[in-house]
Amino acid sequence: MADLTQRQIRILKCIVEEFIETAETVGSETLEKKFNLGVSSATIRNEMAALTQLGFLKKSHLSAGRSPTSLGLKYYVRNLMTPKTLSINEEIGAKEKVWDYRNEFDRLIRETTKELALKTRSMAIATTDHGSIYCYGASNLLEQPEFFDIDVTKTVLALMDNNDFWYEIVNKVGESYDETKDMVHLLIGEDLGLEHLEPCGFVYQRYLAGPHRGILGIVGPARVRYQYIVPIVDYFAELVSTITG
Repeated sequence: MADLTQRQIRILKCIVEEFIETAETVGSETLEKKFNLGVSSATIRNEMAALTQLGFLKKSHLSAGRSPTSLGLKYYVRNLMTPKTLSINEEIGAKEKVWDYRNEFDRLIRETTKELALKTRSMAIATTDHGSIYCYGASNLLEQPEFFDIDVTKTVLALMDNNDFWYEIVNKVGESYDETKDMVHLLIGEDLGLEHLEPCGFVYQRYLAGPHRGILGIVGPARVRYQYIVPIVDYFAELVSTITG
């Protein structure tokens, strides 16, 4: 990965956070007025052009602004964001919702997936090692502008019944689990490998619950609030792993 200057890192961070907040491309004038970067609009444009050349930003066909690519969003999540961890009360509340099902694995996964969808206002997905797929919260997608596009929404909803798609994802992290067990996985835009899914993202983590294993995560816009979503997905996967361990 290319080494970025401190100025480029700051500009990238501002663009990602503005894009997550507004769902719109970001122009140099917005950055100059809103973020006090201490450089001219022309300098910001030059740095944005460089970040585009490096693959961290992409230019919209409809405006002069830029939005982050999959690479740019992943760089932000791994290097720039400050996770907003759950409070003790939030952790206890989540555990209480699923605790009674700790000895009924299928019920545990189902209820955990429901709770994850509720907490994140996203579509939550879980797989199990015996071929089941649980999916809840699809209606949450309709609250986001990315899913006003009927082709995007139809494609995502069709995946609810496509077990092969989700198990291919499981296989992507299968044997490498020991090396990445602490890392929440991100598939953003083109990573998902299907037409119409460029504005979408999938944030997921593996769980190991006794003899059972699978993935638990959320589907939403590529610009989900990663500061909140990443820690909560990680927590719910760890919860499933520990209360059945």
